[in-house]
Amino acid sequence: MKNPRDLIKRPVITERTSDYMAEKRYVFEVALNANKTEIKNAIEQIFGVKVTGVNTMRVTGKLKRYGKHSGYRPNWKKAIVQLSDDSKELEFFETSV
Repeated sequence: MKNPRDLIKRPVITERTSDYMAEKRYVFEVALNANKTEIKNAIEQIFGVKVTGVNTMRVTGKLKRYGKHSGYRPNWKKAIVQLSDDSKELEFFETSV
């Protein structure tokens, strides 16, 4: 079995994904060769929560230019993970007062 930390690269934090967090949906950048079952098992092992659904999509790299030179950013894959209602929320930011 693959190491779960190799499958889940990082959380994707944007304005839209922070709205998803209220519904217990979280977005992660994952390995290109990861499937939904592997992503579900990796999230459950890393965070200790119960996952009810996983949606994945491949994001095509954008064309970027620097002067007369142009190239593409790499393609990547993201996963939207739905947690069960009785699962705890995932904390990405530490709140210190």
